[in-house]
Amino acid sequence: MPKLTIITIVYNNVRDIERTINSVLNQTHKNIEYIVIDGKSTDGTLEIVQRYQHQISKIVSARDKGIYDAMNKGLALATGDYVLFMNSGDELYDEQTVEDVFESAAGADIYYGETEMYNDNWESLGRRRHEAPEVFNWKSFQYGMNISHQAIYIKRSIVEPYNLKYKYSSDIDWIIKAAKKSSNIVNVHRYVAKYLVGGMSKKKHRESLKERFDIFTKYYGLIPNILNHVVIAGNLAFYFVKHRRTND
Repeated sequence: MPKLTIITIVYNNVRDIERTINSVLNQTHKNIEYIVIDGKSTDGTLEIVQRYQHQISKIVSARDKGIYDAMNKGLALATGDYVLFMNSGDELYDEQTVEDVFESAAGADIYYGETEMYNDNWESLGRRRHEAPEVFNWKSFQYGMNISHQAIYIKRSIVEPYNLKYKYSSDIDWIIKAAKKSSNIVNVHRYVAKYLVGGMSKKKHRESLKERFDIFTKYYGLIPNILNHVVIAGNLAFYFVKHRRTND
């Protein structure tokens, strides 16, 4: 029974934090280390977290230098065989999610699955536009981020701290680096996470896209990256045309 460290990053999200906490604490897989990193919230978030202090392994409340600095604090405290980030507002898909992930195969370096999106009213928007690929490796992000960080379980021994050079897309760099070290990546063929749309990368969309371009260029090369973005633009146009026809 692998030990999983789940890390939740939160700052002033009193509305959603309890839902995220309960999705972790209600898992049928019991070998879970749960770490909550709070950015010194002032809206009552920390008080809600502390209600569950006897069920949460570690709680830290301190100012940080941004979301990836907070994530690094969580990684530094993690002792599990695998790590998973489930930030405030997101949820594990159902109570058997973690159990099903680890029962899908033994000893993988990375497990991944599909993500369902939800809007601000917690209404389902369906699957992400970038469907999780049947087979995943470090080159799979060439045409877009097709696995969200809420849907990927990575062996702790192959992860590195997040690169604080990137403020909005360091999770992409983090996943690619881990995937390059992996020899056994398993698609669990199920929904594993519910994702609340509208994070920092959405609010700072232009800056996020620039960082993604820089990251993809670093790993895939400038010319291939430009050509890949032409394909991405074509796929995006096709998606919206198809979606419009469906709605009509």
